[in-house]
Amino acid sequence: MSIKKDALKPCRWVGSAQKDLQGFPERVKKDIGTALMFAQAGQKPGSAKPFKGVGSGVWEIVDDHDGDTYRCVYLLRLKEVVYVLHAFQKKSKTGKKTPPKDIEMIKSRIKLAEDDYKKRPAT
Repeated sequence: MSIKKDALKPCRWVGSAQKDLQGFPERVKKDIGTALMFAQAGQKPGSAKPFKGVGSGVWEIVDDHDGDTYRCVYLLRLKEVVYVLHAFQKKSKTGKKTPPKDIEMIKSRIKLAEDDYKKRPAT
């Protein structure tokens, strides 16, 4: 399926999310980048699922690589803009639960994204 790049929603990065993603392995960066482009095109990336516990419109991309799990959390509930909230490597080897410090960071970045959107709505 082809995506028209001129029809993509803008992607805005919150906090250190972009820098954190740049530290991921190349294949993971490519996979997450492709998934985010699908989200910008208004499509659901195959690797995306709702991120629970922080409100509606928050999605998570999960990518496994060489025994490690990488996550990228983004916000879709603000019209016409995709906000990337957090990118991190899951450290725990047992369980799927997101650590509380990461959940708190995501919640605070949702607030930052909402404030940014009020100041700079999509054009």
